[in-house]
Amino acid sequence: MQAASNKAQIPDIAAQVTYAMRIMGISPLPRNYELYYEAYIGSNPKLTKELAALGSRATQEELDSIGARYFAHHHHAVGVDRVHTHLATELGDLLALLKEEQFALENYNRVLGETFQNISSKSHSSVEILRQAVGILTEATADTMNQGKERAENVSLKSVEMEVIRQELDEYKRIANTDSLTRLANRRAFDEKLAGVYNSEQLRTYTGLLIADIDHFKKVNDTYGHPVGDKILATVGTVIRSNLRRDAFVARTGGEEFAIILNDSGVEESLQVAERIRNALATTPFKNSKTGVNYGPITLSVGVCQASHADDPIDLYNKADVALYCAKNAGRNRTILFEEGMKKDTGKNWLIYRK
Repeated sequence: MQAASNKAQIPDIAAQVTYAMRIMGISPLPRNYELYYEAYIGSNPKLTKELAALGSRATQEELDSIGARYFAHHHHAVGVDRVHTHLATELGDLLALLKEEQFALENYNRVLGETFQNISSKSHSSVEILRQAVGILTEATADTMNQGKERAENVSLKSVEMEVIRQELDEYKRIANTDSLTRLANRRAFDEKLAGVYNSEQLRTYTGLLIADIDHFKKVNDTYGHPVGDKILATVGTVIRSNLRRDAFVARTGGEEFAIILNDSGVEESLQVAERIRNALATTPFKNSKTGVNYGPITLSVGVCQASHADDPIDLYNKADVALYCAKNAGRNRTILFEEGMKKDTGKNWLIYRK
């Protein structure tokens, strides 16, 4: 998570990145924005250099190639686009089949109308009228039935193909919204879920947001290495998930930060859940069974805010984050509920409280 001062700059950076992309003719896809945002803030000099080398008219294929190298989830985003295109093609083919069926029925109705007119005509003998009518109707009915059977088979085949595509699309979306390390939801899925809270007055009234951050995690990585840190992150995710009811939403939102959205939850329940998770993690052993090295204790600081105390998703997240800051500042390994008047101390570096 970035410092408070960095957060304040995000809207300006976002506007500048968006403007630059528009000037260069870059499609405003989320994965393209991520590339140019990372290049803008200079977090990856190699990425910045590669994008600059493309010039002002980079193709989508070139951008996706770079994205796949620097961000694993870009591969899934491209896959989603491909499956969407395939699905649109199949739907178009199905619509064409249905239009053909409609055209065939219209022709059949026309034949019936013309035959009726012949039968009603007094200028032909009864035998001739019946002979012609039977012949026309027999041929028209046979053709319509054969065409209808063929189209029904084609429609059935298209339906099967579309179901396969739908399942593939669902799988791509699941992967795109999943954090590969913890198998929890990722930041993309969290942002979507949090935004949905404010689509319903019921949800807004009875939803709690918990933001939890592992204490002194930088020290763990520096001391034992990132592979150990990754295993600890995965275990923390498991502990959090196992201490939540099934319908609770939990995501790894970045680095050592986790977020939990509790629907049908008042203040007391939100605090109880936060404390249950915090206590469960504090008593979880983190020890290497082969070497005997003890990595623990591993603790969490948790900030809590109810959706009813915020104006929108961004305000809710920021207030829960302020409560988390206060929990860090108060000594860590504790839960603090957001209250009006709480503020981050801008005179201190917020990053030191995230370690």
